[in-house]
Amino acid sequence: MEMVAVDLGGTHARFAIAEVEDGRVVRLGDVVTQRTADHASLQTAWQAYEAQHGRPLPRFAGISIAGPINGDVIRLTNNPWVIRPSLIQERLNVDRWTVVNDFAAVGHAVAQLSDDDFVHLCGPDVPLPKKGVTTVCGPGTGLGVAQVLKTDGRYHVLPTEGGHTDYAPLDSIEDAIAKRLRRTFTRVSCERIVAGPGIVAIYETLAELEGRPVPSRDDKTIWAEALDGTDSIALAALDRFCLALGAVAGDLALAQGANGVVIAGGLGLRIKDKLLRSGFDQRFVAKGRFQSMMAAIPVKLITHPQPGLFGAAAAFAQEHAQ
Repeated sequence: MEMVAVDLGGTHARFAIAEVEDGRVVRLGDVVTQRTADHASLQTAWQAYEAQHGRPLPRFAGISIAGPINGDVIRLTNNPWVIRPSLIQERLNVDRWTVVNDFAAVGHAVAQLSDDDFVHLCGPDVPLPKKGVTTVCGPGTGLGVAQVLKTDGRYHVLPTEGGHTDYAPLDSIEDAIAKRLRRTFTRVSCERIVAGPGIVAIYETLAELEGRPVPSRDDKTIWAEALDGTDSIALAALDRFCLALGAVAGDLALAQGANGVVIAGGLGLRIKDKLLRSGFDQRFVAKGRFQSMMAAIPVKLITHPQPGLFGAAAAFAQEHAQ
């Protein structure tokens, strides 16, 4: 069966034709990316994709949306589009459809992608287990967290708000980062540090501890300077980010009873080489009496270029499996 996979974010809407069979994605076709600012709604973007496709689109759709999926109205994060699920059939001319949160879609992708779509980060260099819980966390604009429960030949994706759990500093530098954040936020969650914008607080704290002037820089600038090595404080902030990500990923795995962990998100892919050389692995396993148990968990990084699109198709395939 052919269907349309859609991944809606704040800046871009991505479309592809996918082939699904027996609850799984068989193939994901060429990706077409549109700027959301160029269209008034999902309907007009869908119509533009259909025109570009050159023939009527399949009457089935899996749609991943960057925003909470609840109620009769879905509002996207950083995107003025409003989506009403009750009108999808009429507006998009489809017979069957599935709508999922963007990180739930990543969970579906993790469950269905092949071993070749992951690289090993730490723990045993073995494939992700076929049974049990896989913790999925993705640092991006925020910190997405989900768990994938695998049973005999089936799986269930459970989206969570794990990124909003309390952050636990592990040394004096992290104490200082949390203290700095508490000047602005009463409560410091993991997402305040282990997400793209979190690099700012880390950078400013390190500069302050060094007795240097604390320049006002946005997260994009700091990330660029960290990744190209042009600023030593930015590079140190990236090291600290990797340590914090390892600790948080380990906490989530411990809380969820996971026997596998996947780091997802575009930011994770950008810092892949750094993660492999950082203290991520040491922080992941440093859980006191449970260190040996943590060391037995394989930790992977997802490398598929379009996990949101793939996951949207996978979510549809699972819901409508015959």
